[in-house]
Amino acid sequence: MDLAREYRLAIQAAIEASIVIKAIYSRGYEAIEKADGSPVTEADLKASKIINQVLSISGHPVIDEETDKIPFEQRQLWAKCWCVDPLDGTKEFIKRNGEFAVNIALIENGKPILGVIASPIKEEFIVGGPTIGVQYATFQDFMNGAEPAPIQRNKKPDLLSIIASNSHHTPLLLDFLKKLSDAGLKTELTRKGSSLKFFNLSMNQAQIYPRFAPTMEWDIAAGQAILEGIGGGVFDINTKLPLSYNKENLLNPHFLAVSDVNLSVWI
Repeated sequence: MDLAREYRLAIQAAIEASIVIKAIYSRGYEAIEKADGSPVTEADLKASKIINQVLSISGHPVIDEETDKIPFEQRQLWAKCWCVDPLDGTKEFIKRNGEFAVNIALIENGKPILGVIASPIKEEFIVGGPTIGVQYATFQDFMNGAEPAPIQRNKKPDLLSIIASNSHHTPLLLDFLKKLSDAGLKTELTRKGSSLKFFNLSMNQAQIYPRFAPTMEWDIAAGQAILEGIGGGVFDINTKLPLSYNKENLLNPHFLAVSDVNLSVWI
């Protein structure tokens, strides 16, 4: 299957999952606790089932937060695979603040080549990758046959906008902000839940997303593909290299996500 067909398949999966998520969000639900202590809802599980069914057409295997984990001995043989978070921001979903998303990424030899992030509440998505740029569309426009349009980016701002997690407040983030201030940079800090932060970065509404708390591959892969499509990226704080995927350990290192690769100098 070529990238053009994978592109449309990923969008279809994200929209279909988002519609179900929003319906469950509107009517109410219960959350249960997984073995690792994190919450899961009916929306997570139903979205996972829908996404896996749609993506199965591609023939590529899927790494999915909500499905049984496949041993690395098997995964390391995969040249291509999907990396999926059916409902990124389950805590935000439970808080009912609307800041949750659907993440779908296509990984080839450890690198994200395609990413879709959809907002079930706003019924919109961004899609992109290193070789295809980044596009935006509403669900309705896409379902009516319109092609996603190149994303509109803000002009270079006067202030460097830092976007951070709603849920994770660490001393390392404060140290990073002080580092920027000490260098004479004027900054502002905003917070947002889930991978919706990549909407802000891709549109240049924010320029840096520093993360000094745990994330998994399915949380970030789609966002990295999208940022690389606009000349940005996601970089390991320690190695300063782009994050890689389908690793033996699916936990990400601490990272800096930037809307412009030149901002990676602040690692």
